[in-house]
Amino acid sequence: MTSADRTRVLTGITTTGTPHLGNYVGAIRPTVQASRDASTDGFYFLADYHALIKCDEPARIQRSTMEIAASWIASGLDPDKVTFYRQSDIPEIPELTWLLTCVTGKGLLNRAHAYKAAMDKNHEAGKDTDADVTAGLFMYPVLMGADILMFKAHKVPVGRDQIQHIEMARDMASSFNHLYGEHFVLPEAVVEESVALLPGLDGRKMSKSYDNTIPLFAPAAQMRKQIAAIVTDSKAPGEPKATEGSALFQIYQAFASAEETTAFAQAFADGIGWGDAKQVLFERIDREVAPMREQYQALINNPAELDRLLRIGAEKARSLATPFIRELRHAVGLRALASGSVTPAPKQDKVVLSSFKQYREKDGQFYFKLVSPQGQTLLQSLGFASPKDAGQAISRLQSEGATALPELMAQLQAMPAESTALALTEINKIYNFANKEKK
Repeated sequence: MTSADRTRVLTGITTTGTPHLGNYVGAIRPTVQASRDASTDGFYFLADYHALIKCDEPARIQRSTMEIAASWIASGLDPDKVTFYRQSDIPEIPELTWLLTCVTGKGLLNRAHAYKAAMDKNHEAGKDTDADVTAGLFMYPVLMGADILMFKAHKVPVGRDQIQHIEMARDMASSFNHLYGEHFVLPEAVVEESVALLPGLDGRKMSKSYDNTIPLFAPAAQMRKQIAAIVTDSKAPGEPKATEGSALFQIYQAFASAEETTAFAQAFADGIGWGDAKQVLFERIDREVAPMREQYQALINNPAELDRLLRIGAEKARSLATPFIRELRHAVGLRALASGSVTPAPKQDKVVLSSFKQYREKDGQFYFKLVSPQGQTLLQSLGFASPKDAGQAISRLQSEGATALPELMAQLQAMPAESTALALTEINKIYNFANKEKK
């Protein structure tokens, strides 16, 4: 199977901290497992440009880059079988960011969750709306869009909080393709529901922000000490203990087989002492991590080797990025003056159609609306449980035209009669134009 026949999957980790058990279970381990699938073409990168948005400590970014690269390789990622690179080693990415910036509406970026959260925080504190909000934070979705679109990724594994960014990347790609021809692949978000979110030492989500993490490759003695600090209740040995809500049990479950988990749950019911339970947890984690710890430490002690591997990965990535950015530069008109006639071609009348916009709201539901070229909302959906469900409804309207509308009415909000009538006309225009293009 050639690279062209495989599904291209892309994922990155921001270089702002030391990898911990939560990172391993939620990101590193599943991506390593996915990299072994012969039907995929994997792109794995260290998102150090993204790190600059959150961190102004150069030494920390450098150290984190080294630790994350070493963690990925020690955990089983084979740089020879994937494209493994540092984001900042690909100069085509910031160039693509600018090209995408020029086709991305400010209104789209205004709706980004991170930016809205920063504004809400400022409102609550009685500050100016944009206090301490950098252009980097505001433009973060465009840089992420460039990461994805540069390598024509088909699938992007993300957490639920990142789905919006994939939708925005699709929007940017569609806008560019509409103006300059079909250049970009529209990516799809892949949410792994089975991937565990580990609790930290205090029971909250394991996060650097809460200072409750257990470093992935901490020395065994340090890891044992930190596991011993996991918060538990006051039940004594011999008293039955609940697995539900137990951070200790949840962490164990993320590492253990089904049989091991069942046995540990029985030990809880039988009244295992917390000290013994923590020792069992330490031994189970160490059994998985210990064989990788030696290679991790060897890579940390040899940063030149990590640099060498990342340079090789960057060359591999740029073998795709360099010709593609050349193609995009030509498409937008950034061309050699001697490359052909500079006389503008006669403009063809563009067909301007209404468009479907899909998005997610704070309630966690997914919505879509049909917007006219003048910005009028003609149709507005009710909430869907998943982006796939919303996308399927849009696909029906695009592929079947207004004939699909009666069956979908239960999923739509009531709109003024004039908007509904115009929506029928516009949906049929979209349907007819698509069928004309196919012919």
